[in-house]
Amino acid sequence: MDVIVKETQLKEAASQGTDAFLTLVHDCILEAVGGEVNAETLPQLNGEQTTLLAYFILREEVMDGGFIQLIHNGYGPFIFLNPFAKAMRLWGAHDFSKLIYKGRKLFEQYADELQTECSDEEFMALFEQYPEFDELDDAFIEMEEEVTDIIAHYVDDHLEAFLIIEH
Repeated sequence: MDVIVKETQLKEAASQGTDAFLTLVHDCILEAVGGEVNAETLPQLNGEQTTLLAYFILREEVMDGGFIQLIHNGYGPFIFLNPFAKAMRLWGAHDFSKLIYKGRKLFEQYADELQTECSDEEFMALFEQYPEFDELDDAFIEMEEEVTDIIAHYVDDHLEAFLIIEH
């Protein structure tokens, strides 16, 4: 899918820092598929674009409610059963890739329990029932800024895989 961004937008976002730059690239990709990532729109994206969207989903979910929330909200298969961890390694985020592989083991072990519909109280109880995820949550929070920086550098070095720049 052709994702187009104006060069001036890109320069402006880059001047505002890593988060603004990545957010612009993310938002342009999301806008190109109608604002929603689903079974119909995902095949329109290339692997690089999909991987960036996956990182944004993971970051938002984990920063908000940890890996338990990520899995409970249905993103476990998207993150853990696809080559996301391998892509992160290839993009240079080696420690993060290892963290995702650890998460995959826990996902495979507890997916059924964590993906079951439940009340808010039952959801909150999952955090006490599965303390194994605390270590993953803490590790991601500690590395998030560095991982985001690594990803931003990768995207910047491979812009043509993510966007078409309109001059």
